[in-house]
Amino acid sequence: MTIDGLIAEVQHGRCGPDPEGLPVVGAFWVRQSTQFPGTHQKYRNYYLLFRVGASFGACCVERDQLDSAVAEEMSGQSVGALLRDDRLPVRIAALDAYFAAVYPHAHAVAASAFMLPRGTPADRAVARDDAIASLLPIEAGQRVGLIGVVNPLVAAIRRCGGTCLPCDFNMGRTLDGQPVAKDMMPILEEADLIIATGMTLSNGSFDQILTVVRRREIPLVMYAQTGSAIAARFVGQGVSALSAEPFPFSQFSAEPTPIYLYRAEQ
Repeated sequence: MTIDGLIAEVQHGRCGPDPEGLPVVGAFWVRQSTQFPGTHQKYRNYYLLFRVGASFGACCVERDQLDSAVAEEMSGQSVGALLRDDRLPVRIAALDAYFAAVYPHAHAVAASAFMLPRGTPADRAVARDDAIASLLPIEAGQRVGLIGVVNPLVAAIRRCGGTCLPCDFNMGRTLDGQPVAKDMMPILEEADLIIATGMTLSNGSFDQILTVVRRREIPLVMYAQTGSAIAARFVGQGVSALSAEPFPFSQFSAEPTPIYLYRAEQ
């Protein structure tokens, strides 16, 4: 299964209700940045969000990947119409909204809810990244490819005894000075297991990652704000485990909020 294949399944009514009958009531564009005290790294995020019923679909994009006025066009259209849009991030946000509405994380038998504690952005980021690391079958000395770098997760990998192999388009070095690769392919071939961000859905690299981990038969753990409900459909089909974080995301609240942890059946 691929992303295009999954969209086709939805369009043909094989995953639930007809997407032509599901209206997008709200469309949002969110521009946000985070910089933790005592650091020089600024994380910049740009989100396209669709609301379908009681659920949201989300896609984080690169700064110039979409015009910020895009959300003004989208409300009132059906999920089915947006799944036919030429722009990949629009299709991803629509597909995520579809699955979030039809198969909410809170109702998933395979998922366990983990509440991020009330606290500062740093407190909540560390708790989230420790939860992601708990999904990893890391043994001392194993090489962990990290596709999409957040520094607390780099630290969590190392606390578990792994050797981090970081890759990111927008970061030159990790907080402790380790060089960050731009090309993920050598890392995919070298690593003993892979952790990948949901943004691999929005930039089109998710299918490439799936192809390699399936061929090499190595674990793939996803951490996803982007497309978290999409990634859940791949658990057990190339994705070994998933930390799914539906909107509203942890950085937008100081109060306890859930993430959902999935593990494929062994």
